[in-house]
Amino acid sequence: MIEPGSPAPDFTLPDQDGNEVSLADLRGQTTVLVFYPLDFSPVCTDQLNIYQEVLGELEARGVRLYGVSVDSAYAHKAFQRHLGITIPLLADFHPKGEVARKFGVWVEDHGVAARALVMIGPDGVVRWSYRSPSPLEIPGVNLIFDALEQQAA
Repeated sequence: MIEPGSPAPDFTLPDQDGNEVSLADLRGQTTVLVFYPLDFSPVCTDQLNIYQEVLGELEARGVRLYGVSVDSAYAHKAFQRHLGITIPLLADFHPKGEVARKFGVWVEDHGVAARALVMIGPDGVVRWSYRSPSPLEIPGVNLIFDALEQQAA
C-alpha cells in the first residue's frame, strides 16, 4: 500500500456522471480516496452510508471524499441513487483496477480493490493511508478524523 510521504500517483477516472476527475483536479484541497470492493455489496453499502452521515463535518474541515471501485460509472450512478448519497464515486473500470494497483490496494485474487483509505494533501502528497485487515471490516470515520488531527498537529 502507498506510504505517507509518497507523491500520489497520477490518475484520471470518470465519476458517476461521466465527468473526468484527475489528480490535478484535487490540488489545493485535502482529499480522501475511499477504495472499496463493489457497489451494492452489503458492507460497501454500510460503509458509504456511514461516511455520508459525516460528509458535512469532513467538508467543513476542507476535506473532499471520493469513493473508488472497479464498477462502471453507470453502476456508480445507480448505487449513488439507491443509497441517496452525494459522495462522488470514481470508476476504476478500464483498465480494471489500474488506479487501485497504483495505490497498492489491488486484490488480484478477487479482482477488486481492498477496503482502504488514502489521504492526499493539497500538494498531491499522500499524508496518511489505511488498509482494512479484512474486506468485512469498515474503516471507521474516526480514523479519518484522527488522521486530520495528526496532520494539524
